[in-house]
Amino acid sequence: MLDDRIVRVKVKGDFACFTRPDLKVERMTYPCMTPSAARGILDSILWKPEFQWYVRSILVLNPLKFCTIKRNEINTKQGRSPIIIEEKRAQRNSVVLRNISYIIEASIYQKQTSDKNKPEKYIGRKGIDADNDGMFIRRVKKGQCWRRPYLGVREFSAEFMEPDGTEKPIQEAIPIGSMLFDIFYNANGKPEPLFFHDVAVLNGILNCEVAENHKMMQSSHIQPPIDSETSAVLYDFNQLEEREAEI
Repeated sequence: MLDDRIVRVKVKGDFACFTRPDLKVERMTYPCMTPSAARGILDSILWKPEFQWYVRSILVLNPLKFCTIKRNEINTKQGRSPIIIEEKRAQRNSVVLRNISYIIEASIYQKQTSDKNKPEKYIGRKGIDADNDGMFIRRVKKGQCWRRPYLGVREFSAEFMEPDGTEKPIQEAIPIGSMLFDIFYNANGKPEPLFFHDVAVLNGILNCEVAENHKMMQSSHIQPPIDSETSAVLYDFNQLEEREAEI
């Protein structure tokens, strides 16, 4: 079930690189944040196994500015054997965005709800109790996150905050073409890229309410065993958030 309430968070940074997967070796960024990058930022602020973030739109606040940088990377993927950096190091050029600022608009999607697992718990209430912020709103106000959000690559960390209401998207149209929407996991946990096509930023807004977004809500993930160390860490994290919600 998709909740009709929309939360808004502003993110900005000095650099960003939302890498196009159709270009090899040399990195080149999309001209706008991808929906998967937006979801990653929201998950970095508040992640819960009980719900998923449904990104509705991304507002581009700053005019596009590109720059080229040279970065040290490696020519192989991390495996079981250690990597000798001196043997695998490579310098590559990257075309990245500079001085970026976005507003992410999103809602909560839940496959199952209960009295203890209502959307109000995470994004606040409407009406009489509107002043009672949910977990996500409180964490944005305090600048809290359980891992540092980043803008495409981990070197480019993101700052996040509440919008002050004066922000306006740029009044430009930015054609993109095809764009990576997210990584979809089937029932067996096998990942596959999910693209959406004929994409364009219109009047500074990237609309993410497309068919691919609804498909992503059915994405599955392999869950760790209930008695594993990972599950124990997640349980402790959830208990801490529950106590914080009661304060």
